[in-house]
Amino acid sequence: MSSILTNSSAMVALQTLQSINKSLGQTQSQISTGRKVDTARDNASIWAISQTMQSDVDGFKGISDALATGSASVAVARTASESITGLLGQIKSKIVAAQDPSADQAKLQTDISELRSQVGSVVNAAQFNGLNLVDGTNASVNVLASLDRDSTGTVTASNIAVSGQNLSTTAGAVKAGLAGSDGVGADGAAASIIINGGGNADIVVVDAALAAGDTFNISIGNETVSYVVTAEDVAAAATEEVVANGIRTAINSMSDANITADVATDTITVSNAAGAATVNMTSELVTAGTGGLSGLSGINVDDGAGGNSTQALADIEGLIQTSINAAAAFGSSQARIDTQSDFVSKLTDSLKTGIGALVDANMEEASARLQALQVQQQLATQSLSIANQAPQNILSLFR
Repeated sequence: MSSILTNSSAMVALQTLQSINKSLGQTQSQISTGRKVDTARDNASIWAISQTMQSDVDGFKGISDALATGSASVAVARTASESITGLLGQIKSKIVAAQDPSADQAKLQTDISELRSQVGSVVNAAQFNGLNLVDGTNASVNVLASLDRDSTGTVTASNIAVSGQNLSTTAGAVKAGLAGSDGVGADGAAASIIINGGGNADIVVVDAALAAGDTFNISIGNETVSYVVTAEDVAAAATEEVVANGIRTAINSMSDANITADVATDTITVSNAAGAATVNMTSELVTAGTGGLSGLSGINVDDGAGGNSTQALADIEGLIQTSINAAAAFGSSQARIDTQSDFVSKLTDSLKTGIGALVDANMEEASARLQALQVQQQLATQSLSIANQAPQNILSLFR
């Protein structure tokens, strides 16, 4: 049955044309944007996943910057540590030269003093944007290394901890030494030295507040001995008595056999059997240095000016190892940071590839589809035109 009121063919042709136009519009959008999923309307699930991944990519860009800054900071510290190791090597060569009896120890000590000052300059200058990892002001710093997303979507930041190394040459303070060590004592008599506590009203009692690394320097006549307080001393139940025994042993090691020391609790009694007018004893307490290279301040190869070239040679070895260990630690930290930086770069590329696989349009397919749809659009337009002309055929029946 034909009807001039309802043209079913035209309706079908129109629907077909509308469908083709819609597909053509989507294909043209893919070609113009390069994406098959450009908005949440295109595919809500895929769009949501791609946006989450894109936010991670943006975050990793910031992490790459943080890793670059961290690597630079550690590189500065490592370079400083290596330079300090070289300077300490030069100091060692001066100390070795001072072992020669014909060496001018005074001039060598002047060179050592200048090199020691240069070490301090390197430590103070080894900063990156105000961050100094070698002067002892930073025990540890965290370098932002990654963003970790778990299965629930919770994101946490992870860090690489870089330990600071104290290569400061800051020496300990010189404080009052042992009470009573001021040359008291008559011919053949004894001088009493009290470290902490006691009840002798004739002398002043000194509370040394001892800590590991504190050094007592005792001078009797032309001889000087030292005793360094150890961690075991500090941990002992009777620290003062243990230290007193250590000082007694040091005094008894003096070359003057007439000088002897005995200990009763925390009191050291020093006697001079030679019958000199006085014992002539002086002392000082040098508190533990705050810097890892604080021992540099005590290196003196000028034996004629109270130095000890033999002891200096032993001391410099420990300081060199301290700087070597610091450089090695910074080297390991920098290597890890650089490895993480490479990983983050590759991870970012992988995420970008994954996002592209989800949302990027296949341009070859889109181009072929565009041409096909354009042909279909032309055919559908013509089909609709033919369908609209069908009612005119009914007029011929009335002629």
